[in-house]
Amino acid sequence: MHITRGFTGRPRTENAGLPPGQYDAGDDWPVLSAEVTPQLAAADWSFRIDGLVAEPHSWDWDAARALPASAYTGDIHCVTGWSKFGVGFGGVSLDAFLDRVRPHGSATHAVAYAHTGYTTSLPLADLTGGRAWIAFEYGGRPLAAEHGGPARLLVPHLYFWKSAKWIAGLTLLDHDEPGFWEQNGYHARGNPWEEQRYSGD
Repeated sequence: MHITRGFTGRPRTENAGLPPGQYDAGDDWPVLSAEVTPQLAAADWSFRIDGLVAEPHSWDWDAARALPASAYTGDIHCVTGWSKFGVGFGGVSLDAFLDRVRPHGSATHAVAYAHTGYTTSLPLADLTGGRAWIAFEYGGRPLAAEHGGPARLLVPHLYFWKSAKWIAGLTLLDHDEPGFWEQNGYHARGNPWEEQRYSGD
């Protein structure tokens, strides 16, 4: 896979308003990707949830956008060290999608996968209860391709590699199945406030 420059981060600064080891990126939003940015049109985008669910289901762009709109305003944090404060994303709460498929009680984890083949793993508890979104907009505008547009997973309370760009679906499992960065030494969960950057942190 192609890894863009920037994954090595930059010098960290200490600030009481930041998670440990982070710096305030201000107006910058570094573009970091493990893959070449795809040119994926909204008309070609789809999202599916399967695995340990009562009724696997797929949504095209129009069907996803027809679900009740939801927004996130707050902060995001990248494992490379930058944080952005007061960002605004628009989309649909992941709860709306999960309500449709009805996860089995045995489901504990999910593998999120992108249209590019990228994967990341998350505890299901981090994706429910208003904690995650499928985001279509940033700052009131369509989400740019380099930041995951036309749609990305948004899990803002975890390091941003968990918020898979160009999201294509979730597979629900009864166990953790490491994704791309988890297989390459990153932490299974990635809580910024506990500085869970790498396996063993």
